[in-house]
Amino acid sequence: MLALTRYGRTGASSRMRFHQYLPALEAAGIRVDMAPLFSDGYVRGLQQGRRNPWEVLRAYAGRVGALRRAAGFDLLWIEKEALPWLPAGLELALMSGRVPFVLDYDDAVFHGYDQHRSAWVREWLAGKHPALMRRAALVVAGNDYLADFARAADAARVEVVPTVIDLARYPAPGWAGARAGALPTVGWIGQRATASFLAPLAPVFERLSAEGRARFAAIGIDTAALGLPMQSVPWTEATEVASISQFDVGIMPLVDEPFERGKCGYKLIQYMACGLPVVASPVGVNRQIVEHGVNGFLAETPQQWAVALKTLLADAGLRQRMGQAGRHKVEQRFCLQVTGPRLAGLLKDATQTADMETQ
Repeated sequence: MLALTRYGRTGASSRMRFHQYLPALEAAGIRVDMAPLFSDGYVRGLQQGRRNPWEVLRAYAGRVGALRRAAGFDLLWIEKEALPWLPAGLELALMSGRVPFVLDYDDAVFHGYDQHRSAWVREWLAGKHPALMRRAALVVAGNDYLADFARAADAARVEVVPTVIDLARYPAPGWAGARAGALPTVGWIGQRATASFLAPLAPVFERLSAEGRARFAAIGIDTAALGLPMQSVPWTEATEVASISQFDVGIMPLVDEPFERGKCGYKLIQYMACGLPVVASPVGVNRQIVEHGVNGFLAETPQQWAVALKTLLADAGLRQRMGQAGRHKVEQRFCLQVTGPRLAGLLKDATQTADMETQ
């Protein structure tokens, strides 16, 4: 199988939807060749607000070469689309029609085309993802919103596989209780592209900090440069679990817009795997991951966010009970140990179904 990912391991979507599944797929007898579109260096530049046009040109040239090699594989496993911002017809023309392909979505990237402010983009690209979905042997969607879009596009088969963590990287928390003499820490993890969702809550963070109720921290962004009243914590794949484990509450604010409804709530899964209670906006799959009052709270307005955070910050026992409930949910539904064998089966089925259709 040839995996055409958007990024290497540095890109969160590619790492969680593709790279972390490689051992499970190999154990199931599936050999995977990885062919990322963009390099890790390009991803690091994005985090710092830089885009290198020459890197983009090199990336597209490499991807065209990968597509032309596709005939040597049994299956193509594609992250969203092979060539962003280019028509579906070009992608399909570069693929061998004899090789089936699977599309994997963890974001509503199709709305980047069908709801673009440019009429030209909407005219030429709004139908791209529906056209690809109709030709795919399988569409794997990270949540129901993405799956419903694929079904509406008349995709032949659509399956929901959530974005998950590997329990081997997230050992069961000890819940030792509040750290003596330390303020509880409210934390967030993410990239520069989604840090804007924190800005409306900045006054809440400032007030709770001034009242001596909590500290606020963010992993993976330069909070000073973004004007956020939070401590910056560097991100690396090797340290992210340990960094999240230093939090007492995990947060995921969002706006209720079409693109955000397609998000897969991975931050919440990470927090819950570390035994943390969560507070999240009631948008998209967040409503399914967060059981209000059981493993965390759903909060919409700044006032609701303040109440939810105050409630958790004032009660270490409640934080522990909710954290335990969240960890249990991850172990039951949102871990690689559950989804790995299932995804391997789906990919094998896609190849076998395509083989039968061509006989």
